[in-house]
Order: sequence, then structure tokens, then C-alpha cells
Amino acid sequence: MLIFRKNKILAPNPDCPWAEKMVLNPAITVDPENPDILHMLFRSTGAWLQAALPEKPAPYPIFLGYGISRDGGKNWEFDFTHPAMMPRLEYDENKFQTQSFRNGKMFDYANGCIEDPRLFYFENKLYLTVACRAFPPGPYWDHDDPVQCMPYWALDNTKYPPSITENRTVTLLYKVDLESLKQQKYEKSFELIAPLHQGDISDDRDVVLFPRRLKINGKERIVCIHRPKEPWNYEIGKKCTAPSIFLALGDEFSDFYDGKAEEHLFAVPEFPWEANRIGASCAPIELETGKWLFPYHGKQDDTVGYTQSFMILEEREDGLPEIVCRPEERLLFADQKWEFEGDFTIPCVFTCSAVLKKDGSLLMGYGAADRVVGIVECDFQSLLEKLQNP
Repeated sequence: MLIFRKNKILAPNPDCPWAEKMVLNPAITVDPENPDILHMLFRSTGAWLQAALPEKPAPYPIFLGYGISRDGGKNWEFDFTHPAMMPRLEYDENKFQTQSFRNGKMFDYANGCIEDPRLFYFENKLYLTVACRAFPPGPYWDHDDPVQCMPYWALDNTKYPPSITENRTVTLLYKVDLESLKQQKYEKSFELIAPLHQGDISDDRDVVLFPRRLKINGKERIVCIHRPKEPWNYEIGKKCTAPSIFLALGDEFSDFYDGKAEEHLFAVPEFPWEANRIGASCAPIELETGKWLFPYHGKQDDTVGYTQSFMILEEREDGLPEIVCRPEERLLFADQKWEFEGDFTIPCVFTCSAVLKKDGSLLMGYGAADRVVGIVECDFQSLLEKLQNP
């Protein structure tokens, strides 16, 4: 029998203003020099009254904090002295744009919140994707309105595109300097590379890359996994009835934000526990050459909530990777008391990372009840047997 071992490792810190309300959805990576050392970036928020605007609700910007385990994930140390990444919270219209990777300027999509980190290697370099918004939300567990804390000038749709006026989620790619991160030199740890989709087509989340280029129809391509909130805004997604998983194929990172990427619909909800949406949890893990374990999540509704599961994919030279295994039953879901305690009534186990440990276990970090951070482990071979022999 497949057994998932769960442990709560982090709760909100009442003494830390940027993490006093919620901590959740951690990214984890193994230190390449010592497999016992794990590095974590976790999402957090708290009321940030110094960024409040007149007649607007208190903003709750979203930050990333840093943690480290030196014993394979049993014990963790967290740095609450300063966020590892924090939004600028710039409300001056004349300063809102920022210097960018294009040697010019771009809208500062990370100005308001930096959410749901995912750490992964691509071509042997460590990267991070984060879902960002240009302006912070208010108390979204009470009233989920992404524009409620925005300055009035940013609502002008004759001057700004939907990614700004609707405060859409835009996913950004960063290169990570792990040595600087380990030393908590956060200002040197992250280099902005590019957005990984076109933010004005749709709000977009759950974005990661396959760890290497895949040979598709005879050509080596960068493969980006993403989940548009409005898939029907894409030609290939017009028949979708719920947010679904897309694959975008590009030759350079710039292809994904400038419209040159080749978009494909990859997976749609099939089972009841996926009815509301599905999306990538973290980057695929290569099992053997051309065969991948793909962690993903689904949501049924506000009563059943979020479930984590897995697919097995196989590469095909004449086309996209093919799903060869996708269990019908949900595998990992909230069943502990502390996984239900929070401001949200929606059951939620939300994973942003999965790493293989030297002892043969798969370790995943997850957000529970959108409030605390948990760690779950299982025997990796038992998981693969469960998937292939349901």
C-alpha cells in the first residue's frame, strides 16, 4: 500500500509582518554539493499598511521567504529577518515601469505580489518561476477582487493592457544564484529572464519548463508547461470548458512572451476531482531517457478542493510527449486536521515541488489550507508501481 507521510513544518509567524497571516506553497531544491541539504522558498503574506492607499482596503502583498534543511527535510531553519524576494510596491505611475531584460522597460509585474515559487533545473542551471501581479491583493480570503487595492490610474484600459488593468497573474522566469541564496544575499540571488507567456491573452499560472530541450518533430525545443485561466482565449483552447494544461514550444525564452511559441493543448480535466481545473504542480522528473514523472493538481469544486496526483509521460519524436499513465483516483489530498484549519473553507493540498532523496523517497513541499507549510514523503518506487499498476 502506498503511504504518504505528512508533517507540518511551518506556520504563520506573528512576529514577522510579511509572514504573520499565511505561509504556504513552498518550492524545494536539493543542494548539488550535499544531498542532505534542501533549500526552500515559501510564499507568505501579512497586512502591509505602509503600502495602503486612501479609501482602499489594507493590502496583503505576497513575498517569498527562505528556509534550509540540513538533514534531508526532517528539521528546518527559516529566515524571518528579511524576505528573499519582495515586491517593490511602487504606486507612482511615472516609476511603475522598470528596467527589463530587453534593455528597455517593461511593466513591473512583480510590483504587487510574487506567488507560488517553483525551483527547477533547465540545462543544468537553476531557475525559478513565480506567479506575479502588478499590484497587491487585499484580504482575498474575504473578498477575492484583484483590483481592490490598485491605484486609480492603473484601471485606465485606454492606456494600459488587461495584464495591468485587471491585475492578471503573469508568470516570470528568474535564474537563481544558489550560492548567494545560501548566504542569504538575496539581492544577488535572482536575475529576471522573461515572462513565460503573453499576459494580455489570459491570466496564467502553474508554469514550469521541462528540464531539457525535447526533440519534437525532428527539432530540439524548449517546452514550457502553463495553465491559462481562460484557455478559450487561445485558438487551440476554444473548446475547453475549464482551465487546462498547455504546452508551448520555443527556441528561445523570448518566444514565450513575444508570440512566437507554438501552443498545444496537452491535458484537460477528465475525472470528477479535476472538474474545475488542472495544472502542473512542478517540473517533470526524468525517470529514464524519454520517460517522465509529471506531478500535477486538480480541483473539483469548493467542497472537495485541491488534489495532487501524477502522470507518466513518454517522449515521441514525431510529436508531443504522450500521457501513458494517469490514474483515475485522486492520490494526495487533505486528511489531517491541520490541513483544514484556516480562513479558507476549501480543502487544499497544493504542491509546488518534488525532489528525490538519496534514501529512495520522493519529498514534496505543499501548502495546506492556504495557511501552513507541510512536507509529504513516500517511497518513490512504490509510487511508480501504484501509477503503473492501479
